Amino acid sequence: MNEYLPYDTVLTGGTVYDGSGGLGVVRNVGISDGIVRAITTEPLAVGPSTDVIDATGQWVMPGFVDVHTHYDAEVLVGPGLTESVRHGVTTVLLGNCSLSTLYSTPVDIADLFSRVEALPREHVLKAVDAHKTWTNPNEYIDALERLPLGPNIAALVGHSDLRAHVMGLDRATDHSQKPTREEFSAMADALTTALDAGLLGMSTMTNPWDKLDGDRYRSRSLPSSYARWKEFRALHKILRRRGRLLQSIPNLNTKYDMIFFLGSATGLGRTPLKISLLAAADAKASPWIHHIFGPLAQLVNGPGRGQFRWQHLPTTFDVYSDGIDLVVFEEFGSGRAALHLREELGRNDLLSDEAYRRWFRADFEKKFSSRVWHRDFADAQITECPDASVVGKNIAEVAAERGIHVVDAFLDLVVEHGRKLRWHTTIANHRRKQMDKLITRPGVTVGFSDAGAHLRNMAFYNFGIRLLHRVHGARGDRRPFMSVENAVYKLSGELAEFYGVDAGHLRVGDRADVVVIDPAGLDDEVLAYREETMPEFGGLSRMVNRNDQAVTATLIAGRIVYREGEFAPWFGVSERAGSFLRAGTTTAPHPRERV
Repeated sequence: MNEYLPYDTVLTGGTVYDGSGGLGVVRNVGISDGIVRAITTEPLAVGPSTDVIDATGQWVMPGFVDVHTHYDAEVLVGPGLTESVRHGVTTVLLGNCSLSTLYSTPVDIADLFSRVEALPREHVLKAVDAHKTWTNPNEYIDALERLPLGPNIAALVGHSDLRAHVMGLDRATDHSQKPTREEFSAMADALTTALDAGLLGMSTMTNPWDKLDGDRYRSRSLPSSYARWKEFRALHKILRRRGRLLQSIPNLNTKYDMIFFLGSATGLGRTPLKISLLAAADAKASPWIHHIFGPLAQLVNGPGRGQFRWQHLPTTFDVYSDGIDLVVFEEFGSGRAALHLREELGRNDLLSDEAYRRWFRADFEKKFSSRVWHRDFADAQITECPDASVVGKNIAEVAAERGIHVVDAFLDLVVEHGRKLRWHTTIANHRRKQMDKLITRPGVTVGFSDAGAHLRNMAFYNFGIRLLHRVHGARGDRRPFMSVENAVYKLSGELAEFYGVDAGHLRVGDRADVVVIDPAGLDDEVLAYREETMPEFGGLSRMVNRNDQAVTATLIAGRIVYREGEFAPWFGVSERAGSFLRAGTTTAPHPRERV
């Protein structure tokens, strides 16, 4: 007799994609005790307490894995992470871009995270200060698992977190200071302790554009950008020896450290270092650059015998800005000077100064400076403004009407309206053909959603749904760029396998992290943005996605946590669904009482 009959949950008649890249097959899925117990064409035993989902005509697949989030503070005060879960994400990775909450003090953590990730500093500080009871990685994991977690959590330890913890934030962000021998040893020990606890690896950042918040060391770059090659090599050696991962963003000014990272990933005469690097994109600022990502990855992973992956956001990279509060202005000196000033009156005095404006115009018009933003105000449409006459126009049109330089028009609007001036531009992935090619390149994986960060600037919580929308829409093409089964693999199994985490598959014996997708709901609504208040951060209005017709249900550890636009009443509030996923370890579902 089967001890699991009747099943806790049964999904009937759906096309099952198992996350391996194999063809979808119509099957029934039976789940008990949070584990997939049957995938079969046979009818499954249903009892009075069995939850039944009729998935006829729909796709049943592993929950999506989001490997690039900045939920590190939000998870402490909103552990359901509902904006991701409602879009089929069942596993999220914390600790990206050199930032984690593992070791540093709450004040240092707030200064590290807030400006670079466009998070309200006071709320980051409040969240971490109220919840940080841990002093080591094992205590950190225990603290997370005492929360009513929504999705499963995996994590990296941040290099900037390590440096600030060991050297102090002041010395860690001072070019004249080098770690002492004892500090080198302490960083190595802290990294090793994190890996022993089950963290997947380390994240770092060498791009100097990303700055500290707060009043103490405001506008200094993140600590990891001050590290020298000796420090990188020592930490990489530990990761390489343990078979763990490095996630990084290269220096976008000099770019030569990209060669260092590519070389570090090779396996010629040694164990390769797993590296995930940002970001493969078809950037408007560099319309040729999309050609290089595939060949570089093939060179490292082929002749170089490496383990290298690019992260790619599989949708158009749209961003919004309230006034001048957008990270792209960190790219050049005059922009950084404006963002250095938090108080609006002082900032307006600066923006009104003619000498400053000449500086801004010179920076803006430099032809050969490093950039992510293409700096074209004709491609900056005003979406909200107290002056209704400019809404719907781009900033270049406003400049033409006023008979002034486009930079002056922009700065005038910011001085006049501050953060009430809201505008939109597209940074990258604006050409469908190039975007379709990028996602199919070997060595290019899905990532860079930045979920939980840039709350007023962008929303890619539904990155998986957006990729499936494109794939579904292309099925009628003579040569569709990708099959559904391969898209599912890229959103689940491929990421889980590379990162070494127990997720991303739908097989008998697996933990039942599942999403049910209705292809009829993959319409243009998936591309739309809305705003919702965020009680966890003082009622802040943030950009979100709402395409509830696409996701029929999300299951985490076998429990239906989201179904037809509604969350279970206990989800993220009183009961835990997800677990902390340790590197290379199979994780059983969190036990719950059977009714």
